[in-house]
Amino acid sequence: MTTIEDALHQSRATIKRYYRQRIIVESKADASPVTEADRTVESQIRQIISQRHPEHGIIGEEHGSNQSLADYKWVIDPIDGTKSFISGMPTFGTLIALTYHERPKLGVIDMPILDERWIGTIGEKTTLNGETCSVSTVTQLAQATLYCTEPDMFNAAQLDKFEKLSRLVYLRRFGGDCYCYGLLASGQIDLVVEGSLHYYDIMALIPVVEGAGGIITDWEGKELADGWGGLVVAAATPELHQAALDLLNSY
Repeated sequence: MTTIEDALHQSRATIKRYYRQRIIVESKADASPVTEADRTVESQIRQIISQRHPEHGIIGEEHGSNQSLADYKWVIDPIDGTKSFISGMPTFGTLIALTYHERPKLGVIDMPILDERWIGTIGEKTTLNGETCSVSTVTQLAQATLYCTEPDMFNAAQLDKFEKLSRLVYLRRFGGDCYCYGLLASGQIDLVVEGSLHYYDIMALIPVVEGAGGIITDWEGKELADGWGGLVVAAATPELHQAALDLLNSY
């Protein structure tokens, strides 16, 4: 864990230096925002990983990939929730995953402003700031709290399905980005349904959710891997997960 701890110690310091300051925001090819902070943080994390593990590959949102044939690869999203970051909301995080043969083995959600860090390792219990955590026991949609970062994540057909599902839950809220999945792992919320996600958005979340006892798949119940369609359902229990899948695939 030393590599990740050192990388996140550096990234937290850098993010806090930029947070709520007047910074230049650019638009990438997909119209999503990016800042100097995003690029700087990823460069710092990549440098530490490359120094400690030169034989490993790295995939990052801002600076692409290298050593694509390596068995071990690190997947980095330096600021997951750039829209929140640039608008002063503290619910953005840094995501780091370590994959082996394309499957995530370790995932970290680090919330630099909130001082919260979830660590998930395959075969072990997820921790929040060093203490084990677990998902809720909710099994029914009518009792579930549902989160989604924003409805703009969906196309028209997907949004229609999401709306029909969300009408059946106890409570729905928007916002959060990666923070939603940490809250799910801690039992604070019960269901996350999203779209338009990328490989670097999701790899760190899988061990965190699964290590807390939850389930995370695409909308068809299939595993999340490079090249999947970007749709995600994460749920606290198998029953709740299946209920959500049934609704999303019944129209």
